Amino acid sequence: MRRAVLTRLFHTIRYLKAKQIYYRLFYALRKKVRKAMKISPVLEMEAKGIPLTLEESITPLPSYSDGTFTFLNLTHRFEKKIDWNFSGFGKLWTYNLNYFEFLLQPDMSRERGLALIEEFIDGIQNVKDGLEPFPVSLRGINWIKFLSKYKIENKSIDSSLRAQYAVLEDNLEYHLLGNHLLENGFSLLFGAYYFRDEKMYEKAKEILTAELNEQVLKDGAHFELSPMYHQIMLFRMLDCINLVKNSDWKGAELLEMLNEKASIMLGWLKKMKFSDGTVPLLNDSAQKIAPTPGELEEYAGLLGVERVEKPLGDSGYRVFENGNYKIVADVGKIGPDYIPGHAHSDTFSFVLYVKGAPFIVDTGTSTYETNERRFAERATSAHNTVMLDGMEQSEVWGGFRVARRAYVFDLEESEKSIKARHDGYKSRLNAIHEREFVFNENSIKISDKIVSSSTHDARFFLHFHPGIKPVVEKDRIVCENAAISVKNADIAMSDYYYAPEFNTLQKAAVAELSFEKEMEIEIIL
Repeated sequence: MRRAVLTRLFHTIRYLKAKQIYYRLFYALRKKVRKAMKISPVLEMEAKGIPLTLEESITPLPSYSDGTFTFLNLTHRFEKKIDWNFSGFGKLWTYNLNYFEFLLQPDMSRERGLALIEEFIDGIQNVKDGLEPFPVSLRGINWIKFLSKYKIENKSIDSSLRAQYAVLEDNLEYHLLGNHLLENGFSLLFGAYYFRDEKMYEKAKEILTAELNEQVLKDGAHFELSPMYHQIMLFRMLDCINLVKNSDWKGAELLEMLNEKASIMLGWLKKMKFSDGTVPLLNDSAQKIAPTPGELEEYAGLLGVERVEKPLGDSGYRVFENGNYKIVADVGKIGPDYIPGHAHSDTFSFVLYVKGAPFIVDTGTSTYETNERRFAERATSAHNTVMLDGMEQSEVWGGFRVARRAYVFDLEESEKSIKARHDGYKSRLNAIHEREFVFNENSIKISDKIVSSSTHDARFFLHFHPGIKPVVEKDRIVCENAAISVKNADIAMSDYYYAPEFNTLQKAAVAELSFEKEMEIEIIL
């Protein structure tokens, strides 16, 4: 057991960048030294902010009403003072409380918003999670937007906000990288413009230039390969375009790069979007967290950002659609090697809409807590792909960890077919999984082959949307809008829980197709 744990840990750490390891050690050691020397962060710095001129952005869904907060579909009421460290619903809920996005909801008044900010400042000495760099980043943007909307000039708020930015500058998330560091950069840009701070601006420019060039792939996808995070990063980028376009402090220095990246991100999102306005819940994705594709397209239009569509490529996602169906297939890597925290074990999975309605879906994401549900939603069996001998293709573990992971090779594509192999089972089972998709006008064929000298227990899972009620008839699965013929596999039906939103589970049907070497299904519409 100990050897297995050490092996898993080795295969997790080996992919990290040297910078991540260095900063993890540096921040941990510095924290101990500061604690021993009783050094606390300075939480008030004299400064004067200048309210910004911004065009109207996307407004968030309401989450606050008279002392009651609702995040992630969980509601809590504070009878007296707000406990900014409230942890009854997990860390992500606490983070949301500290983001202050509720300042921007349509019914938030100037007076109520100011009172909430001042209550936070009054208790800031006791704030814990809310002083971590990620919530500081989001709170900084939201405070600046609110203060700018009402043209508020308040010395005590500016002094607190500038000190919080100093905490952020001192704790930039180089140990995590990915969307966390990018959020740091976006927020520093807002802070720099608000305080007219040259040093902060240079750091923001450095981070954004490096990270956007790495994190926005050539086909327009955000490199963590989660449509939800793609939408969040695109929203933040549009806000930065709004910021730069409407200020003459630095001219248009960053505008060309921001426009270029936002344009191709819009193009990728257009390809992934279904006709009902939703996106597939691939990797860590849930509805009602990020702005919708429609909202992002409208906001981009307001800012004059034009959509540019690139051929799908290094994101690993492929789309085929006609008047009968739209399918999104995953034939790429699970995500960036050094930050796979939002990745799932889902190589060769797919999502299918028939006649504009969801048919085969991804299980989704209902929690970020490190628990059984989190593991189940990241597991191979939660996706529309093949599991061998009860083993994960990619070794997901903890809340946001991956050890050994599947890599795709021998990818062959034509106008109406995709064929590829992955090596997720190679080192442990000496087996290769090969899958081929063939797209016809009224049908889709999916063929699976296990290339191995041994026989394995192979299981192909098909997760139906809750609105689909499949019935097994011999070697067929019959549904109202389609039938699935099955060759060389046994069919077993059971239930699973579909998670379209955080903390939301809906019972639905899943088919488990058992085979040994080869099998084929044909989805007939």
